[in-house]
Amino acid sequence: MTITKNLTKVTNHIEKAAEIHHRDPSDIELLAVSKTWSAQHLREAAVAGQSAFGENYLQEALSKIAQLQDLDLVWHFIGPIQSNKTKDIAQHFDWVQSLDRAKIAQRLAAQRPTNLPPLNVCIQVNIDNEPTKSGVDETALWPLAETIALLDRIVLRGLMVIPSKTDDQEQQRHSFHKAHTLYQRLAANYPSVDTLSMGMSGDMAVAISEGSTMVRIGSALFGQRATPPPSGQVN
Repeated sequence: MTITKNLTKVTNHIEKAAEIHHRDPSDIELLAVSKTWSAQHLREAAVAGQSAFGENYLQEALSKIAQLQDLDLVWHFIGPIQSNKTKDIAQHFDWVQSLDRAKIAQRLAAQRPTNLPPLNVCIQVNIDNEPTKSGVDETALWPLAETIALLDRIVLRGLMVIPSKTDDQEQQRHSFHKAHTLYQRLAANYPSVDTLSMGMSGDMAVAISEGSTMVRIGSALFGQRATPPPSGQVN
């Protein structure tokens, strides 16, 4: 029942933040970040009403997708993508939020089964230009968006950002505001763009205040992870 209670708390938090900043709560989607949590934990969240789940580790995710195929769930891949992983991602996920290379976009499009809808993708932007973090910089965003727009089996839906880790709300706000500005420019050029994925358990309220349309919540929903990622699963 803990996950059910946490889901209610998180939903209330989103609604309160939306109200404070004069936004419609229905415009903000909750993505449950479920890496390292068992299929049974996800099932509990699904029974409580959560339908969208984000996974970082492919083999772990594929196991959960198989175990939960009786449920109507939406699966987002949110981890780094290696070329040898694209086929399974293209075949089993509904969304990819961590796209940052044209080569990966082309492989995902080529490997997306024709009996499935086009794969929804977000470009990951390294919004604070951190050398150890994945994502494109602002200048590389636009040519990558152009490449994606020319591909048939994937559709550009927006941006995903992971700002520098900080408790300074003004620094958080600066990063989120910059991301929202990029998002607005992207949406002005590509009608399919409607998603700005930013904000996690510790900064969701600031992200919502700056225009996030999707918050990625893990610990506030499932609790602190007690186990490390599965052995050998780096993506």
